[in-house]
Amino acid sequence: MTRTPQEEPTVDQSEAILSKLWERNYDPLTTDIISRLPLRPDARCLDVGAGAGSMAYWLAERVPDGSVLAVDVDTTLLDASRSPNLTVRRADVEQEEFPEGSFDLVLARGVLSVLRAPDELLERAVRWLAPGGWLVAEDFYFLPGEDASTPVGRAVIEAYLRAFRGHGADMRFARRLPARLAQLGLASVDLHLRPLGPGQGEYENELMRRRLELQGQPLVDNGWVSAEQLTEFVATLDRPEARDVTTLLFSVWGRRPEA
Repeated sequence: MTRTPQEEPTVDQSEAILSKLWERNYDPLTTDIISRLPLRPDARCLDVGAGAGSMAYWLAERVPDGSVLAVDVDTTLLDASRSPNLTVRRADVEQEEFPEGSFDLVLARGVLSVLRAPDELLERAVRWLAPGGWLVAEDFYFLPGEDASTPVGRAVIEAYLRAFRGHGADMRFARRLPARLAQLGLASVDLHLRPLGPGQGEYENELMRRRLELQGQPLVDNGWVSAEQLTEFVATLDRPEARDVTTLLFSVWGRRPEA
């Protein structure tokens, strides 16, 4: 059924829809990684760039005798009432500071690559860890659009990357995470790589489909891609002939050594 103009989702509704799809796609891996860490029930956790809060809520259950601080520049999708050991704070993580040794877990998911100075935040996050505490950083490494598997894929992906670069995102920062965590003195550094893109999973396809439906118009308005190309790209997401790896999700974790 075609929506009337009154039925079109608002900006806030679109953001909520994409946030839920984002969480459904990426939460299982993040929770699996953290579940394998020796996190005590009384651990103090920091969720940097908490988004819509799914990981903050999950962590609050994971550390029933501890605490979770969820920080983001936009907290409209966060609900502090979800758990008594959850605190929500509206703040810019590039300006926020915490005492050394404040947390047993720091989670930074999908946030570092969009910051002006991601290395500085990593350095501070390591200081915020208590001895024996864990830093979990997850971010995206974007492969070149010109290597896409189809002509329409090359056009749409390059337009999408152009928009990201226009907002100051570092499309390659995630690749440096494993070495950077070790350089900052963390021990037991390990990583997991997940391929993303057309055909890389039902939830991945649905997230791309909805993102382009809800946010693709500026790409057309800027003349970077045509409406017909966007429509064709979305229509072919489930076809084996269009399967592609456009992005790698780096999940990296390390422990601050005991004093």
